[in-house]
Amino acid sequence: MATRSGSVPIAVTEASPCGVVTHPRDYRPVWWLPDGHSHTLWAALARRPPLPQVRHERFELPDGDFVDLAHVGKPEQPCVLVLHGLEGSLASPHIRTVLQAIDARGWHGVLMHFRGCSGEFNRLARNYHSGDTGDLRCVLAALRARHPSVPIGAVGYSMGGNVLLKYLGESGANSGLAGAVAISVPFELGRAAWRLNRGFSKVYERHLIGSLQRKALAKSQVVPCPLDLTEIERWNDFKTYDDRYTAPLHGFRDAEDYYGQSSSRQYLKHIATPTLLIHASDDPFLPPDGIPVAADLAAGVTLELAARGGHVGFVAESLAGVTERWLDHRLCSFLASAFGAGIVPAIAR
Repeated sequence: MATRSGSVPIAVTEASPCGVVTHPRDYRPVWWLPDGHSHTLWAALARRPPLPQVRHERFELPDGDFVDLAHVGKPEQPCVLVLHGLEGSLASPHIRTVLQAIDARGWHGVLMHFRGCSGEFNRLARNYHSGDTGDLRCVLAALRARHPSVPIGAVGYSMGGNVLLKYLGESGANSGLAGAVAISVPFELGRAAWRLNRGFSKVYERHLIGSLQRKALAKSQVVPCPLDLTEIERWNDFKTYDDRYTAPLHGFRDAEDYYGQSSSRQYLKHIATPTLLIHASDDPFLPPDGIPVAADLAAGVTLELAARGGHVGFVAESLAGVTERWLDHRLCSFLASAFGAGIVPAIAR
């Protein structure tokens, strides 16, 4: 079993009954971004690259609502389902670059927008949240039914990574996925809410909550909300916002109940799908004590923990012969190995 001292990861042998915590493979952070904030901001403000040809799909859900999917590449090839982060979309820089990388591999990429994140309000009063795995399960089942012999992998960023890991833990050996990658995950939502309300991280909190507030108010003019939103503009930290909006709207008692049920760290030891976690010790969205240790991980789960990288940042020096960003190259390399195993797992119904 491995222990962690400060932010220095210690490798565990593959024979260990728990997972592996190690350094990211071939990752050399640029010298001119010295901390987590600089990596986070540089990546978030990067130029949005052009997309490959995108095919849009309105995917109907069993409860009468919908999610919008964006497809790139060839449907008969190995498939990568991509889950964005909080208030993310096809416009997010890292989503565009990973879809480019997937398309360049000759694979089929599918971005699943969470409810209401594609530019159109969803039909029901409810929205999306960090612990909702039902829509992911429905989309995966449909992709498997369309191409039953094609392997499927998944990539989740931040909140989307939390959803993905929770789904993997719930599903065990019946995930339907050959492999999965989760990047910059808020493994403990309560600790993430605390961290985002401290220091410079409050800039990210203010940006994200402002987007959520504006969307909730605008949507309430079209789809009546069962909650009183007259003071929503005063709910300016995640704990308050989740306590008064996210939790009651989605059937949780309060924010603590929502965080307790939805945080992915508790699900990691139940994952049976080969899974790669990529995280940085200086991630400004999560304090170090929220980062998993080897004892939290199932045997097939590897955590690559960098000292520097920020939140969905990981701006690296160029690697010879590699045209993708390091993050895209690493996750595609991992999924290529998973696809090469030739396993097409079943999905639990």
